This record gives sequence, C-alpha cells and structure tokens, in this order.
Amino acid sequence: MNVPHGINVDVLVLKIEDPSCFWLAVKECVPGLVYEVAYNNLNAQMNEFYDKHKDTNLLKPKAIESGQVYVVFSEELKCWCRAVFESPQGHGVRNQLRCFLVDYAKYTLVESDNIRVLTGVFTRLPYRAKKCSLYCTKPVTLHLDFSENTAKIGPARRWDAAAIQYFRDLLKEATEVKAMVRGLEDNVFQVFLSVTVKDEKICVNDNLVTKCFARYEEPKGNAESSADDSDIKALLNAECVPVEFVGPTFVPRPKLPFGEKIPPHPETGLARFSSVLEETSQRSSRVVNENTVPMGSATPGLPLKESKALQTDSIRVFLRLPQLLSSSSLQTHAGENGQQFQSFQNLGEGKNFVFLSKKIEPSSVLKTTPLSGGLKKELPQNKFPGPNFTESYCWPPAARGYDVVAISHQGNDPVLYIPPVLTLLQIESAYQALPHRSGPLALIVCPGWKKAQLVFDLLKTYQKACRHLHPVLIILGQNKEAASHVETRGCEVIVTTPHSLLRLLEHKSWLLCRLYHLVFDEIEVLFSDATEQVFTILDYYKKATARARGNRVRQIIAVGTQWNKHIPVLVEEFMNDPYIVITAVEEAAICGNVQQVVQPCMNSSKIAELFKILDFTHTTLQKVLIFTDSVNEVEMIYKALKSNSIVTLKKHKDSKCHVSCVSERWRKMHSSGTPVVLVLTDDCLEPLGITDATCVIHFSFPSLRIFGQRLRSMTDNFCTLRKDSSVDQERTNAKSVILLTENSPCHAPEILSYLKHAEAEIPQQLHDLAARVLESEEDEKFSRPLCASLKTFGICRNRTACPDRHQINVSIDMAQNIPDEMIKTPERVMILPLHVVHATNYFGRIVEKEKDQYTILAEEMQKYFKVPGQRISVTTVEKSAFYGLYEGALCHRVQVVDIPAKEEGNFVRKVTIKYIDEGRTSQVNSDQLLHLPARFQSLPPQAVEFVVCRVKPIDNEMEWNPKVTDDIRHKIKGRLHHAKVVHTLGRTVWVDPVVRVSSLSSVKVWINEYNIRSEILSTGLGTDNPEHLAEIQKLCRHVQVSDYAENLEDLSTKEGTADLEKASSPQDMSTEEASPESCNPSGNYPRDDVAQTEEAEDSMLHQPKCCHPEIKWFQDNKTVTLKVKIPSAADTKCEFSKEKVVFSARSGEKLYLADLELQESVFAEKSTCVIKDTEAVIVLAKEKQGAWCKLLKKKNIHVSLDFEHWEESEEESPFSVGAGKQTFPPAGSEEWFDSSEYSDTESDD
Repeated sequence: MNVPHGINVDVLVLKIEDPSCFWLAVKECVPGLVYEVAYNNLNAQMNEFYDKHKDTNLLKPKAIESGQVYVVFSEELKCWCRAVFESPQGHGVRNQLRCFLVDYAKYTLVESDNIRVLTGVFTRLPYRAKKCSLYCTKPVTLHLDFSENTAKIGPARRWDAAAIQYFRDLLKEATEVKAMVRGLEDNVFQVFLSVTVKDEKICVNDNLVTKCFARYEEPKGNAESSADDSDIKALLNAECVPVEFVGPTFVPRPKLPFGEKIPPHPETGLARFSSVLEETSQRSSRVVNENTVPMGSATPGLPLKESKALQTDSIRVFLRLPQLLSSSSLQTHAGENGQQFQSFQNLGEGKNFVFLSKKIEPSSVLKTTPLSGGLKKELPQNKFPGPNFTESYCWPPAARGYDVVAISHQGNDPVLYIPPVLTLLQIESAYQALPHRSGPLALIVCPGWKKAQLVFDLLKTYQKACRHLHPVLIILGQNKEAASHVETRGCEVIVTTPHSLLRLLEHKSWLLCRLYHLVFDEIEVLFSDATEQVFTILDYYKKATARARGNRVRQIIAVGTQWNKHIPVLVEEFMNDPYIVITAVEEAAICGNVQQVVQPCMNSSKIAELFKILDFTHTTLQKVLIFTDSVNEVEMIYKALKSNSIVTLKKHKDSKCHVSCVSERWRKMHSSGTPVVLVLTDDCLEPLGITDATCVIHFSFPSLRIFGQRLRSMTDNFCTLRKDSSVDQERTNAKSVILLTENSPCHAPEILSYLKHAEAEIPQQLHDLAARVLESEEDEKFSRPLCASLKTFGICRNRTACPDRHQINVSIDMAQNIPDEMIKTPERVMILPLHVVHATNYFGRIVEKEKDQYTILAEEMQKYFKVPGQRISVTTVEKSAFYGLYEGALCHRVQVVDIPAKEEGNFVRKVTIKYIDEGRTSQVNSDQLLHLPARFQSLPPQAVEFVVCRVKPIDNEMEWNPKVTDDIRHKIKGRLHHAKVVHTLGRTVWVDPVVRVSSLSSVKVWINEYNIRSEILSTGLGTDNPEHLAEIQKLCRHVQVSDYAENLEDLSTKEGTADLEKASSPQDMSTEEASPESCNPSGNYPRDDVAQTEEAEDSMLHQPKCCHPEIKWFQDNKTVTLKVKIPSAADTKCEFSKEKVVFSARSGEKLYLADLELQESVFAEKSTCVIKDTEAVIVLAKEKQGAWCKLLKKKNIHVSLDFEHWEESEEESPFSVGAGKQTFPPAGSEEWFDSSEYSDTESDD
C-alpha cells in the first residue's frame, strides 16, 4: 500500500489503544490513497451480494485459518464486513468466534453461521483501518531513587495510563485530525499527528513530549538531521504551504536529557526539561541557514529571486519558534526618560508575553534559579512544579535583593515572591548591622485575612528548608487592648493586612526599625480597597529606613494581577530602580499608555465610521491593523478601502497570498513612507508576528482574551513608564479603537471593566449594552441558589463573577413547606442552631414553646430504630428520596441529594445526604441508609436557615474570620435561643436580636446570658451593618408578600390543618418548590388561570402603596409620647379613641398609615397631635397613671422604644445583656418576648 510521505491528509480516528497503537482511516481524496467513497461503495456491494446470494453453502468456509480474511455479519453494525480471526478454530453450530473487523478497527464475536469466504472482487481494496504509531515518540516514566532522594524521568516499556487518557482526550476534543506518514515499521505506519482543538493547531507528537508524557527518540539509521532535512525538502518542494499550520515539519524534536533531576512543568503539573529548549534552539539554528535548498516553484506575481527570498523568510518564521526563550530574541527600545523596556513574545503553544523595564535573564528551571539549596530540595518535595513563565523572570531580580513589580494573570500566587525572599533571609551576614532589637526582617501585607492565612501556611511549609523564620500571622480587630498583647519578639516574618498593621503600629511604632523586605500581595486590591492605608505603611517604612545608620539595603516587592494607577507613584517615590515584569499584555498596554477609544456607530454605518478613523489615522499613525472575526468581513473591508484608493493588504485563512509575502509588503510599504493598512482575521496575527503597529481597529467586538492578543501587535510602541501616564494621552504612540454597534456580543461587561480599569472615556452606549448583557446573564442564573453573601450581608461585591443569582425566584425562595412553628408564631420564636456555617449564618430548628412536634417524632424514631430487626437497610438508593440514618445513639431523617456513578465490582457507594431537620450535608455509605416508615415522613423538614442581621466583618472583608465563627459555634450550637424574626423568605429567616436566656434555680429570675450580635461586636472583628435589612427588603420589594404572618395565616386558613400536613409531606417538597402556582402567596386568583393571574398581579403592582411610618415611643407617669418619623408631612389626620390611635399622612408620593391598637386605655379628648418638620408628635393621656409594660396589644415591627427619653435604668431593659435581674415570665412564653418595641434596646458599643 503506497501512502505518500510528507503529505498531511485528513483522517478519521477509528480505535485507540495507546499512542503507539491506534487505527486511522483516510478521509479525503489524496493521490495514491483510497478514501471513504470507495469504501462506501465496497460496503454496499458486499451487502447486496451476500444478502441476495442463494447458495450460502458454497460461501461458507470449511475451516477457519488464522490470519486469513473472511466476510462476517456484524450484529452491532448490521452489515457484512471483512474480518481476520485471531485463532484457527474449527466452527461448530452456533459457535462464536472472536475476529477483528479490518475496515472498522473493531473486535467482535460472530457466530459460525455468519461467516463467509471473501470473493476476489472484494479483495482489491486495502484495509480501511490502518494501524499507526506516533513517529519517534516513545513512552516515559518516573524513576524514584529513595537512596539519593531523587526522582528522574526515563524511558518506559509501556505507556502510562495518564498519557493514554490524555492522548484519547486530545483526539476526542479535536475538530480536525491530520496525519503525515514518515515510515512503515512492522506493518505499522509511523505518523506525525496534528489536531485542531478550539481553532488551535496542535502537533500531537510534540505535545506529548512537551507535556512530558513521552520522549523523542531518533529513528534508527540516519540521525536527526536526515529526518529534519527531509521535512524541509518536502516543504520547499510543495506548491502550497498552509499558513496556519505550525506542525512537525517545522519544529525539530529534541532529545530529553534522561538521568538529570528535573522539575515539573509549571502549567501542567508534569515534569519539564530545561535542555529541551536549548537543544531545540541549537538544532533550529543548524536547520535554518543561508544555503537553504531553493524552491521548486516560485511565488506567483514575484520575480524568481525575490520569491525565493520570501519563501526562505517564511521558513524562518516557522523555525524561530524554539528560539523565543533566548535572550537574543528580546526587543528593546529606549523611553524618553532613558528607561529601557523590552517587548518579548512567545508565539508557541504557551503564547507567553513579557514586558520588561530592564533586561532579565530568565531562570526557567529550578536547578538554575538563584534560590538557596535547601529551597531547591524542599520545593519539589512539596509537589512544586517548577518556576512558571512569570516566576522565571521575577525570581532572579527578587532573589538578588532588587525592587520588583510583577503583574501577571498568576499574580495572586504567593510563590511569586516567597522563595526569593526566603533565600535572602538565609544570608545572615546581610543583617548583622541591624540594631539588636525585636522586629521582623520581612513584612508581607495581604488584602485580607484569608490570603494572609494562605501565605502564613506556605511560610510554615517551606521554613523547614530555612533557618528559624518564626513567621507570625497578625490579624487585629478594633479592640485596642489586643494590639498591645501581640508578641513579635524573635519573629523574622510578619504576615498581616493593612488595617491590622496600622493598628499594631499605633502601639508599636518601632516595629519597622529592622525591616528589610516589604511585600505587597495583590497590589491592585490593596490600592483599590485600602489606598490610604497602603501609603501610610509606605511612609512608615520610608521614615524607618531614613533613620537607619549607614547605607541600609531595603527591598519592596509588589505583585498583582492588574496594573493600578498608583503603581507609578509607588515606583517613583518609594522604590529604587525597580524591575518591572508584566506578562499580561492587556495590563502592559495600560502601563504602556495605549490610548483606548470606543466609537459608537450603527452596524450599517461601520464602513463609513472606519473611513473617518482612517482619515484621522493617516496624519499621525502609519501602520494600521483592522481586525475582524470572519473572512467575509475581511473581503468586504478590503474592497471598500481599495475602492476609496486606500492601499490595503489583507490576510485570512482562505487568501492565496503567503504570510511571508504579507509580512514583506508590511515592512516595505512603511519604509517607503506609504501608510500601511492590513485587514486580517485574528488567527492570522500569530504567523505574521507583527509587533510594530501604531493603531489597532477592532471592527468586530472582541472578548478580553482576543482583545489582548490584538494589542500585542503594538508592543513595540508601548510607552515607557511615567508617573502621569494615566493622563498624558497626547504623547502616546499606540491607539486602540473599538467599533461599538447595537449587535456587539456578550463580551461587553469584561471590555467595560477593562476600560474602566484603564480610565478610558466610555460612551453611555457601552454602559447600556453591558447592563443588558449582565441582566441576561442574571436571568440565566435564575435556577441557581440565592447568593449567600447577599443574604448574609445584603451585598455582593462581584455580581459578574458570582455564580449564584441576585434576584428572587418565587418557585425556589418562597417554599410553602414551612414548619408549623413559623406559621403559629412567625415573629417570636425559640431557635435551636444545629449547624453553624459562619458567625451569622446557621441552620437549625424553630422549637415550639409548648409541645414541640419534632421532639415527639424524634422520640418515636428512637424507640423504633432501637429494635435491630426494624433497621432495614435500603437495597436501591434513589435521589431525593428520604431515609433514616442511625448514628451512634441518635436517629436522623435524611434526604439523598447526590449519587455518584457506580463503580464496577463496588456495590457500596458514597452518597451525599442532607439532614432535613438540621440543614447540614454529609457523605455516608449507601448501606448505612435505613428504610424510613411513612409515619416518620409526615412532619415536614424542620431545618431552617437563620441569618443574624446588622453585623458584618470589619475592614471590608466579605468572609468572617474563623476565630469569630469558632467562638460563636462553641457558644450557640445545640442551645436554645430567643429570637425576633424581622424578615422571612421561604425557609430563610432573618433574626435580630438573638438572645440566650437562662433561669436561676430556686428563684423566679431570668437573665440574658448574651446577645449574639453583641458577642460578635465584642470580638472587635465585626462592625455595624445598618443597611443589611433594608437591602434584603429592597431585594424582596417585587415579591407580592407585604407581611409574612398574613401570608401564612391565609395559607393555613385556605388549606386547613389536615391539608397543610399533607402538602408539607417531604415527598411533595420538590414538587411544591418547583411549582410557581403553589408559591402564589396571595391566594386571590385561580391557580390555573394565567391571564387572571397576570391581571391580578398588574392591579396589585399599580395600586397606591401604603407605608407604615417609623414610630418611637417613651412614657412618664401620666402620658405616652409617640414620635412618628415623616418628613414634610401633608394631609395629616389623627383620630383618637379609648384604646386606639389611627394616624395618616402623605409625604411626597407616599401615603403613610399607622393603625395602633393600644394595650391600655387613654383619654381621647386630652390626647394631642403636633406636626413638625421631620416628625409628628402624638401625646396620649393615660386613663390610669403608672408605667405601661408595653404600648400595643399586637406586635408591630415599625414601633420601638425611644431610649433618648427613657427614664428606667438599664437593668430594667428587657434585652439588656449580662446578669441584670429580670422579673419576667418564664422564658419562651408569649409574654416574655412581648413586642417589637424592644428591638433596639441592645447597645452596639
């Protein structure tokens, strides 16, 4: 079978065993190959012949011979196929034999009656399935030497399971597969395999070697040069070279240096080798030389000599790939202030980019990095993969004590600075001149406690390889006495946050006297959230170094993911000639002062707008790239510009002009003084390698990733760093113009965020488009859970990145399956926290004060499951079903929420369950689940989510410090608390306050042990959050629930007690929650009438809203005074009766109404109402003199005590926290938690 060498052919992957054994079928028509159409015809003829042939006995073989080809009928494929049998076994009646289908690469079993001899006419075509192996690609494995404590990669006899899986996944994800045959060995084709994955060309052979799944082994006989030379000759003799493909023909394959101790690859977690790139670079320099073999055919339209030169340049473009990590490929240019910047691009698979202020020799291998020997041993033992691209540039200057600013997509990784700082701390001689006082040598400032904890844990991990570091983590709250108790004696590294550090410096101003290394982690977050604090710290540091004797060495390191407008100030005023490393091209564009312009226009007028931009461009900018994402648009723009006499080049995947030709014309036109305009698609930029454009026009709206790739084409014109770079736009040499139309896609929010970050001028159209996209994305999250941060604190800082929804979904949030206790007493409850999520969020039960239904159920379950014979294990576990679980001496009702896929031979699975009466989740073995009788399922799930209101973490943190959570968990878990419900949403309850009340034995006295909110505030790590409840109410303002108690009362009246119990059955819970009709809170319209429903909703939305005013009251012996908070009240009315006051007024468009039923009687004729500017003052004359225990008969959440005028002592306040004596009724009774007047009696101090 003659398969042409050196030609890429489209293939189908039929079967994969490993990279050395797989089967392919030729997909396209190539001279010398039989392709799919011929095999389709063969199959049709075979089926027709063997189905219709009458004399089947003549076609049945007498015996089966090994290696002989037969025709068999495949039950799986339902057709006749050519097959080869593995063993020569005689056939019998209904005997099944194993065979291999040579056209489908399948093993199958066939019955002897379905075997036929192969006639001559069907033997002419070769086998469709061609057995292949990756050319010169051999497996590797990891060899461990425990005596030397080393791990080395070396050759292996068989492929690793991970390598086989990676190979299969790569081919599975591929949208196109091509193969180039390089030889035939033992009837196995040796091929170069290339795939297209997400529009990216990948050579599978090279990819496996790069990922260190394989090694490259030279072919036997001639060495590497012969293979490479043959590749180049094949390239040069080809009439057409594909522009997009950078494959095996162009990239020489290096040998791997087995026997060396190698660090893993940073991106994949697999081992990589430094000498790979060195070997590749050396070999590529040998391949590409001036004596390249001339082309057989010249480029059309050019003289032969020039055509040859262009084709030679094209080869160099492809072959320069392995040289990109060489320092010689760095391009430098001097800025106006003499500061050198380097623009470096890697066009290979990693697509790396670096923008440098000064030249740096990267250390891409752990062995060559300037780290201490101990760290070089410790890092691999902790599974550190080796320096990634950014680390290879940051570590050398940082480890030598220079100031460094590093901006990278991996800039939030502490490993970017920890190893070099630890290396410097090992040099004891550098610190001998320091004063002999306590204080750290290194200070790491993190944006929050969580990041500080991560850095601290890493320091503890790596301190084994260093002399005694004594790292200390300092997180201080607002308690001033805590700072004075912090012990820093003997510590060399402090990890903290800006606010904590400043609180510490107030008490220990001498702390920085020995400080050498100041590190800012996530500098963009620090500058955005704590700008003032960061500069205060820098001032402290500057003064401390100024007071030091002699030439004191100091170092500042700042790392992050984004450039910030304050970084130039940091560089100019506090750093000493720092190394600036930026590996994110879009951030380098901000640092490089690229002018960003957004030009709104209609989609129909984009070409006209383009002409306006080019008219302006031609006077100042000479090299313009117009990017679009489709070939049709390239042709349209090209024709439009050409028809207007604008000299234009074009390049896309279907254009005939070679990439080298376009590059040459781009260079020559500019050198001759002619303006250059190139229209191209995004996939053509990388082969062209353009970095000197002065203007980029985004004709098609880009994603942020594509946007960064396009900006890379202007890196030669990025400006040097200037302190005023954010405002000095007139002196920029690079400009980016985005055409914004009404059809711009969903990438508007990320582009808008970037332009805000770049401080560009943003038109309103982009804001509107981004808002619509965000609204659409929010709608897509409608089935997600409600954002936890929104519930806990009333705000979500990053709604774009948050995966959860931020709007009410009635079918999910307004669940009808609510415990009876919430229906009976929805405002005064006793809660039992059982699962503490964090300091202000718990799951637990609402406990009935008189007769708790769950307590009765738990006792019955306990008795039932005590009998061993009644513990019936479940054989088949179903998702969402309810079961019993016996843990120790306790029985629980649980629901299965997730069942993993069943493993072969393993009958017991780990299933995820939810404790429906506690709220927590866990994993148990499936055989632990017990059958739960129906009578134990009648009570609805009792788990309720509780959120404590009006408190949040200090310092803009969005998560509670574990210290606070641990303290609260230890205090409240499993203990009854009295709580007032201020808002509810389905099974989520917002409570404020939550008080632990206990009684003293022998006397009828109750004391408030603690208030949870006050306990949190007392830690110093929490602060007031007054907007919390208002934000929750604002979130729910569109939900047709004006008062939770009224809704539940309507529900209970409508359905009755028996129906409610039935509707609340656990089996019906998922159905009710998913049904929008069942969640209708008003009950005023039929559930099955959609039109009537919409009409009712519309009428409710448009009727005038009546609000209840905020009222504060106080009393003396003869009168009760009510202050009604209403600004600019008009149309006021106040009606008095013996036991009732009705007040109404209008303020602006709002109507206020307060209908107050008094607890005691008053003289109506003696009571008065006075209207003031901001309030109305109502004075009620008491019928009987004396103190009222409360104002109203029924609870009103809008009425509270006015403590500015309260005359009683603090000990008499019903909610005073501490041991103040109370003469209240028994805890939990109706009278104890009487009314909302006591909602604000606690102190926030």
